[in-house]
Formats: sequence, structure tokens, C-alpha cells
Amino acid sequence: MKFLRRTLATLLLLVLVAVIALFLVLRSSLPDHEGDAGALAGLGAEARIERDANAIAHIKAGSERDALFALGYAHAQDRLWQIDFNRRIAQGRLAEILGPPALDADRFLRVLGVRRAARAIADALDSETRALLDAYAAGINAFLANRRGALPPEFLLTRAPAPEPWHAADSIAWSLMMAWDLSASYHRNELARLRLAAHFSRAEIDELRPPYPGDAPLVTADYVETYRGLGLPARAAASASAQLAAVQLPSPFGTGDAIGSNNWVVAGSHTQSGHALLANDPHLGLTAPSVWYFARLTAPGLDVFGATLPGVPYVLLGRNRDVAWGFTNTGPDVQDLYLERLHPADDESYQTPQGFARFETRSETINVRGGDDVTQVVRTTRHGPVISDVLATAGKALRSGAPDSRFVLALRWAALELADSTMRAIRSMNVARDADAFEKALRDWQLVQQNIVFADRNGVIGMIAPGRVPVRGPQHDFKGVAPAPGWDARYDWQGWLPFEAMPRIVNPASGFIATANQKMTPPDYPHFLTTEWYLPYRADRISQLLAAGGSHTQASFAAIQADVISLAARDMLAALKDTTRPSSPAGRAALERLLAWDGGMRVDAPEPLLLQAWLRKLRARIFDDDFGELAADFVASSEMTQATLNVLRGQTSARNWCDDRTTAERTETCADLAAEALDSAATELASQTGRDIAGLRWGDQRQAVFEHRPLSNAGFLRRWFELSVPHPGDSYTINVGRLNLREPSPFGTRHAASLRAIYDLAPDGGGTWVYGGGQVGHPLSSHHHDLLERWQRVEYVPFDWAETKSPRQTLLLRPPAR
Repeated sequence: MKFLRRTLATLLLLVLVAVIALFLVLRSSLPDHEGDAGALAGLGAEARIERDANAIAHIKAGSERDALFALGYAHAQDRLWQIDFNRRIAQGRLAEILGPPALDADRFLRVLGVRRAARAIADALDSETRALLDAYAAGINAFLANRRGALPPEFLLTRAPAPEPWHAADSIAWSLMMAWDLSASYHRNELARLRLAAHFSRAEIDELRPPYPGDAPLVTADYVETYRGLGLPARAAASASAQLAAVQLPSPFGTGDAIGSNNWVVAGSHTQSGHALLANDPHLGLTAPSVWYFARLTAPGLDVFGATLPGVPYVLLGRNRDVAWGFTNTGPDVQDLYLERLHPADDESYQTPQGFARFETRSETINVRGGDDVTQVVRTTRHGPVISDVLATAGKALRSGAPDSRFVLALRWAALELADSTMRAIRSMNVARDADAFEKALRDWQLVQQNIVFADRNGVIGMIAPGRVPVRGPQHDFKGVAPAPGWDARYDWQGWLPFEAMPRIVNPASGFIATANQKMTPPDYPHFLTTEWYLPYRADRISQLLAAGGSHTQASFAAIQADVISLAARDMLAALKDTTRPSSPAGRAALERLLAWDGGMRVDAPEPLLLQAWLRKLRARIFDDDFGELAADFVASSEMTQATLNVLRGQTSARNWCDDRTTAERTETCADLAAEALDSAATELASQTGRDIAGLRWGDQRQAVFEHRPLSNAGFLRRWFELSVPHPGDSYTINVGRLNLREPSPFGTRHAASLRAIYDLAPDGGGTWVYGGGQVGHPLSSHHHDLLERWQRVEYVPFDWAETKSPRQTLLLRPPAR
């Protein structure tokens, strides 16, 4: 027993020593925000990084180049794991540290060729822009060369090697991944329709993917019949599409099936100060740390504050002394899939308008931790890379037809064009001194079309939606909604829409402009941009509140950003007002509460939970029998919102969607299904929670989750790196939180306002801002999640141009001795 006690004591001591040692190692990896960083290669003159109470970096330098160097240094200090992991995503190198589970994502990104495109774009930059990107990269590399202590804990836990030197192409690659996240038409539109074509007619698909409210259905060729005429094996093509759609790409914004953003600007004639006010809250995937990093950059000719992207120089969303701006996604259709027909006897040739041609090929070697290296052969057509080669089973499915009916799927994406001036545009936006200069800067914006609202101190307000948008000729009768025959020249792009043709509003008579991913073009707009407009509920609610009267202030803008009235919920309940009386007491109590409710998606109310649980059951009752094996992927999708409304309103005719095709002995009505669904939902909620209907709370099952990459997938480690808080709203409230109604968390959200900002263009005005989480990515930092509760409560951090408060910490950066 004495020996056993000594042995246990020794073991406990060893464990204690190990824990203390591990803690000290992790503490040594925290960023050092104070003191002298030493002499740093690449810096031209002394620069300072002053951090305030929230660790926001205020960078002061003697030149624009040195300010970008210091921003790169600050990004590396506070977000080293984030920028290195994000670079691995863009390069298709996740399997090197995560092993076989990341292989499919790496294959896809190697085939896509983001890294190759980024290098080509970097090489084609003008010399001034390239020099500024190189200065930013030099700042990251200076930190890597001079850092002390251990690497952040993610490197230890994943056994990832120390980061390699940063290059200008790495910044561009990450901007391309941003464009990928904001350009999902190939996935949401074309792959989806290729799957649906195996189960439904074109008329039925048009009801499942209805036009924008108030618009006539888009006139296209009957692609379902076209595929049959080509001999395309429909089920095999659907299977290939499902496999490709299922490849999980760790995107920069985590948007996936996302719901967009809000921005608006009000002229001084409608504000208390007499000067313009501008608000922006981009809705992206919630991540820990945030995708954003707030900073102020001050140098001769440069004084700008706002949200930067770690890994990319300059402020992307924010303001300088004279101009403020904010983004929402236009949702442009800048991706087209092409069915390329293979030669009947040669898999290395495909059909073109001039006959058969050979694929261009290259090989990519993917290193896999815990496995053998994998060689990915990338084939490219005249349209772009063959994405069906990503998965062998998907490629085999498309080749399963008759000898003259074998295909591959190729992707053309505007962002892969090997020249892009967007970095020059961002720089020019940061230094613009009035609206005219800002508009001139936007001529260089090509990456992905955005609704950019702006205001200057002269009182000008405006919105321009610049970007590289393809022109599809009048003979293109697929309109980009489904994969087109690649050998038919009428489906080729005809160039790019000129800047002068982009949607533009300046100083409207209403005195305000609001965009929330709704349709931004007037009825007589002659050009095709997209079918991917989001439903106008958020835009309508913003316009209601802006036009309600009174003079706006930062406080009134904050109240708008906090608004949780769902116009979509009101529409849905109006469509459900004739629901047959539920048979259960719980169902009847729920219906009574819902019909008297104002649509406020508040965390302390039962009605939001009752409605969403009801809609989840109702969608399944209406559509599961029609979709069959596709139901799990489609029925809960946000794309089904308008289709559900149209069915309930009796505005569909291609099929009786409410009739259950599995019950031949009866014909169900929508009112019957609604009552049955409400009975089921209310009874289930009462059983699961042990509460009556009045005791339910939306916030109990409504958590906003801030995902860590990749440790949210690492079991017990998740709790140390992932963040979550109760959150109000739904997919269509201004204070948004996307619902996907899928298990395991049908009422939670991972997509919401990634930041909120309000900018005041008054001479003494600054602004307010907040985002979820905190400025520093390290989980042991006091600034890892110190902003989370403010974000949850829609409270803000004030920003003052005068910087009347002394910095909490100052880090001096010195150039090498001459």
C-alpha cells in the first residue's frame, strides 16, 4: 500500500507538472501587444501599433507601405492560425494536416485551380499595387521570422508545421475564396436543377424554384427535355450532381446556404445631424475567431477605419475621413456549368463547335497525413476545369450512357480570369476623398459583384453594383439556370457587362437607399444579372423603418439593426389562416397564439418556436412524398420558402403538391396537412420540453454558433474553441439568423450578422461597430470573446476619429539599422 501511494503521488505530480508546462507553453504563444518588436526586415521607418481596450489595432506609420507592413504584422500576431489555415484552404492543402477526411475538398480546390489563378493575377498586377501587397506580406513574414514563444494551440493540436512565408498571391487566393463563397449559382442553381430534372418536369421545377415575387417566370429552353434528347442518363447525372454538391469546402465565410447582408444610407436631409449616415451588417458564417479584424490605418494620404480580412491588406468595409461604404452581395450569376460530350471512342477528347479537341491536362500531388500521396489529374476544357473529375464515382456516372452520350461537367467562373484589378480598387476606395473618386475606384472592382452603398461629407449618397458579370447572348436559352451543352457556341459567354451598365442610384428623391440582396434592377433593366435575388422581406422592413418619419441618428440605425419583426412569418401565417381546426389541445392553443402574434422573433417568446416547428413538419407533409430520395437535401432548404407560400396560396398548378402520393385512398388538402402538422409539432414540443405551449421559449432552442475551423469537429476540444449564445430572428428578419430546419439543430443558426457598423459623416462624427467573438484568435486571450455579449445584445463600440483616449498598449516596430 505504501508503494502504491507513492506511485500514485508520483503520477499525480507528473500530471500536474505536465499541465503546468502545457499551460506555460500555451501562454507563451499569446501575442505580445506592448514594447519593442525589434528591427524588422522590410520596414522603411518606425511604425506603431496602438491597441485600445478591445485590442483594436490603430496603426500609425510614415508611409502607406509601412502601414500595410504593420497591418500584416498585426494580422499575424492576432490571427496566425486563421490566416495559415485559410491559405491551406485556397491551396487545397488541408489533407496535409487533417488527413483523408479533407481529401475531397483538396481535390476540388486543386481542380478549380484557385492557387494557380492567384499566382497569375499577382504576376499581372501593376507595379504599384504589387509593391503594396508585397509590403503587407513582408509584415506577416517579419512576425514569422521574429516571433518568440510557441505557436498558437491549433498548431500543437493538429501537429501542423510552422507557417511558410507569405506571398502576394496568398492574399489574392483568399480574395478568390471570398468570391467563391459569394458566387454559388453553380451549386444552388445548376447542380440542383440537374438533380431535379431526373424527378420532375420543367413546369414542376419552375414551381419548386419560382421567380422573384412579382416577376414573370424566366423563359428558358425545356432543359429536362433537352437532357432526354441528348441521351443523358438522368439518374446517373442526378447522382453525380448530388456527390459534387456534397463536397464540403471550408469556405472563408462559411456561407453555404446563406442569406445575404443589409446596408443602407440616409441623406443629411433625413438625419438629426444634417449629414449622411450609413449602416452595414454583412450576414456570413459565424466563426471563432471572426472573419473580420477591425483596424485603423494612418499614414500620409491614408486614414481609414473598418473591417479588414486577415490575410488581405486594407479595409474592405468601413470609412475614411471623407467617405463611408458598405457591401451586400448582388448574387450575380457568374458561374456556368457545361455538359461536355466525350468522343465516342476517346475519353481524352471532347466535342467543340469546331469538332473534337483534346483536354488540357496537368497533375497535382496532394500530400495526405496518415496516407499515401494522391495524384489528381486535372482536365480543362475551353470553358474551364472539369469538376466531375473531383470524384471518381461522379465522373463514372456521367460516362455511363451510350457511346455518343457520355459527358463530363466543366465549370466556367468569372473569377478565374487571369487578370483582376480588384486589389487596386480596394486601395483606391481606402484613399478616396469624395463620391466621385470613390465611384472611379469602383471601376476597378471585378472580383464579385456587390451592392456597394456609399456617402461622402459633401452630402452625396449612392449605390453602385460593380463586378465582372458575363454577357449571355439572346440565343442563350438556358439563361445559366441549368448545365448547357458545351459544344453549342450559342451558350458561350459574349464578353463582360460594362461598368456603365451596372445598377446605379445616386441621391434619390426618397433620401435613402437600402439593399438586402433583393432585386436591385428596375423592370426595364435590359441586362441579365441573376435569378439569385433573395426574397425582399429584409429590404421591405428596412424601407418601412427608414420611411417611418423623424430624423435618423446612430441610435435609430442601431434599433433598425436590432429589429426582429419577420414579414415572412406574417405572410406565412396569413397563408395558413384557413388551417383546419387542430385535433389536439396543444395544437389548438398553438394556433390561437400564432394567429394573434405580431411576427416578432424574440428569444423570450414561444411563437417563433411554434411557427418554425410547424413549418418544418408542414414542409415535410407537403413535399417529402414528391421529392422521395431528394427530400433530405431539398425540402428544408431556404429556396423552398416561396414555393411553400405559393402552394398554400393556391398559386401552383403543375402538380397537386398537398396530395400525398402514397395514399391513393384519399386526397389531402393543404388545410388538412397544416392541422396535422401543427398537432404533431405542438405535441412534440410539449413532450420534449415538459412545458405547456405558453412556457416555450425561442431562445431555448435557438443558439447562434460560432464555428472554429477545424476544432469544432474535434469532440471535447469544441468547447474550448467554439462559441455560442441564444439569438433572436429568423432568415428574413433584419437581425438575421438563417434557419435550415435540418437536424441536428433545426432551429439554431450558424449564419448571422458577422459585424454591425454605423458611420456618421458629420464633421465630428465617427461611428459605432461590433462583431461576435473578439479581436484575438487565441482562446487564452482576454480578447478572444470579449465582444460576444455586446454582439448578442446589439450593443456597440464607439469609434472616435479624434482618438481622445490613450492607447492601452503600444508596440513599436523598427526598421533594420542602416
